[in-house]
Amino acid sequence: MENNNLPENESLNETTIDNVEGFEGLGLAPEILEAVKAAGYETPSPIQAKAIPALLQGKNLLGTAQTGTGKTAAFALPLLSRIEFNGKDTSLLVLTPTRELSIQVAEAIQQYAMKLPKVHVVPVYGGQDIAVQFKALKRAANVIVATPGRLIDHLKRGSVTLDKVQAVVLDEADEMLDMGFMEDVETILSKIPKNAQRALFSATMPKEVLEIIDEHLGEYSEARIEGKTTTVENIRQRFLLVKSHDKMEALARVIEGEDFDGMLIFVRTKQATSEVSERLEARGFNVAPLSGDLAQTLRERTINRLKMGKLDIVVATDVAARGIDVDRITHVVNYDIPYDTESYVHRIGRTGRAGRSGNAILFITPRERRLLKTIEKATRQPIEAMALPSAEQISAKRVANFQKKIQDKLANANLDKFREILMKMTVELGTNVEDIAAAALCMAQEREPLFPKMEQLSTPKVKDNGDRDDMPEKPRKERKEGANGVEEGYLRYYLAVGRRDHVSPRDIVGAIAGEADISSAIIGRIKLFDKFSTVELPDNTDQSVLDILSEMTIRGNDAKFRLMTDDAPPPKERKSFKSKKDFGKKPKGKEKTFREFHGDKPFRKTRRFGRH
Repeated sequence: MENNNLPENESLNETTIDNVEGFEGLGLAPEILEAVKAAGYETPSPIQAKAIPALLQGKNLLGTAQTGTGKTAAFALPLLSRIEFNGKDTSLLVLTPTRELSIQVAEAIQQYAMKLPKVHVVPVYGGQDIAVQFKALKRAANVIVATPGRLIDHLKRGSVTLDKVQAVVLDEADEMLDMGFMEDVETILSKIPKNAQRALFSATMPKEVLEIIDEHLGEYSEARIEGKTTTVENIRQRFLLVKSHDKMEALARVIEGEDFDGMLIFVRTKQATSEVSERLEARGFNVAPLSGDLAQTLRERTINRLKMGKLDIVVATDVAARGIDVDRITHVVNYDIPYDTESYVHRIGRTGRAGRSGNAILFITPRERRLLKTIEKATRQPIEAMALPSAEQISAKRVANFQKKIQDKLANANLDKFREILMKMTVELGTNVEDIAAAALCMAQEREPLFPKMEQLSTPKVKDNGDRDDMPEKPRKERKEGANGVEEGYLRYYLAVGRRDHVSPRDIVGAIAGEADISSAIIGRIKLFDKFSTVELPDNTDQSVLDILSEMTIRGNDAKFRLMTDDAPPPKERKSFKSKKDFGKKPKGKEKTFREFHGDKPFRKTRRFGRH
């Protein structure tokens, strides 16, 4: 985005960061640098190198970069360095679109602040028991990472105050506003002190984001990461959509399922090179780490072993892998997605050398799926989805390898003494040669079973329309209604919010998609009434998702999400108590008391009654 309307704003272009080699030269506080080193980061990503100096100077910042480019460290490291935390007030606020991102960002900030004793990070999001958040906020929330809806809820309850905030960050602003949080974001920003530092990060610049920039960002510097279009030839590119906690198991299966000569696995940190290589070595793979922590002689020795075939797999960081030119590398695996498309192109360029064909496999977690289109545009090639190798496929490969080892022994080893033992055993045990050979094979394969029993990984599905998501989706070409008026394959759910709460279908879609981190495409028909609404969801929706939605709030109101059955239609519009004086009194006519409505449940603070 160009700042034609604000000539005083600065744009941090590519040339301003060409000389940045490490985090030491950026001016971060010593305590933060210590945490960066402990995390194993070697060099700042492009967005980090651009954003950190500007934020350290106290400037407002507009960052334009894709998901997965290191934005959390780009704003967290400088703000933790410059903000004076007193251990009592909320000094830093970060807004994120989803609960998963809130948790992830909060964990990262807590790691970066490990040497700052006065910094306590609290994630605030829907789907978690609000009583747990009350306790955490009461202890001292120096940094709050929140989704807009739940933060509005806390503001209304008085459990959060923002009058001492020194810096506020909107992370993935385009996604946040696309989910219907525009009004909530504006409400929150209006409560932030005028002199607070502001930073906004967004992959795209739709109209809503531009409105937030114009009204709330003020004078700002701009950090843009623009992908360069590159053609990658002779390399077959594939991606595997996998959940974060399943990545190691998936990596082991990919290694076993692929026919490769040499393999280079890329991770983001020096620490990860050791962790991944150790876990692969424990599974029997011939692997070694390669990072900047290794002495030059050891790095050269590792590369030479790979060249000579004494080593099959190397786990490396981008810095350590610079200049590697090994012909026998047939596969490059991006275990951790790279910060930008240039890094991706450089990584996969380690295979397919000198006109040879190569293979590049990219691991994508559900929240990183938007990066696929960016990478495809940069490489001018589609990246095809790959299936995780099955137990049957891996078994077939193990049997083939086992058979080859036996063939080698038959051709090269002296087996006379073993034949004598075998014939003697047939007499002593009274059995035939085939049974004894089968027993020997069974013993020989115990450490690496030829017929492994593998757990079924919950691999996210890929939708036909090209979007990637981690929820199965039903075809929506044609709506077929059942006898109860609900679409076939769907169930109807009740929401205790309606037109009187100024709720729109977009608010409901945004809340459900944001709270449960599911695709908005699978959400069915929504009906709005004055005091309640209904929404249809697939009948195979996981119970864990439904449990999260049962705690959901929409525009700060408790949604009271629950399943509707044929014998329990939505409640009729009914009168509500207008004040505390009405509580406990016998209502006129058929109107019920609060206790008759809700039973003997413990009282809690509500929007209408306050605390009892």
